[in-house]
Amino acid sequence: MAVPAVFIEPDGAAMRRTMGRFLTGVAVVTAAYEGEQVGMTINSLTSISLEPPILMISLNFNTRTGDAVLGSGKFAISILGAKQEPVARQFAVRGGARFEAGDFDVTAAGLPVIRGALAQAECQVVDQRTVGDHQVFFGQVTASRYRDGEPLAFSSGKFGAFRDFNHDAMPWSF
Repeated sequence: MAVPAVFIEPDGAAMRRTMGRFLTGVAVVTAAYEGEQVGMTINSLTSISLEPPILMISLNFNTRTGDAVLGSGKFAISILGAKQEPVARQFAVRGGARFEAGDFDVTAAGLPVIRGALAQAECQVVDQRTVGDHQVFFGQVTASRYRDGEPLAFSSGKFGAFRDFNHDAMPWSF
């Protein structure tokens, strides 16, 4: 595809192609509400604050998962590893069977998480906003755990794996 000669106002497809160039990780957000477990694959996950620990997720309107998070006031995140592409696909199919296959753990708050994920976090919603065609949820992390491994990556509609340049790790304190 050729580079457009001028900047234009993007439609939905052009915006998807533009932001598809931004390499992201892959996570599954899960919730439980009125006896139903729900979940969906996302890449709209951001760490907002360390003190207190707050994550942000962004979900389309009219999803069972978004409705469950709104109704229950809580959600869980499972950050997927490079070998968990099938899990990402399982939770990405609209209306698909999410929990019929796979291995899951349950947090103290009763939220399902993906067993074997690189990281998991249980969150209590502290704020919710409507922005464009999405619901944005801010969740304070009430419990988390993690393990080492290669993360699952997503770019331009394709799954892959991150490869580092063998540099020393960046320091976390500034």
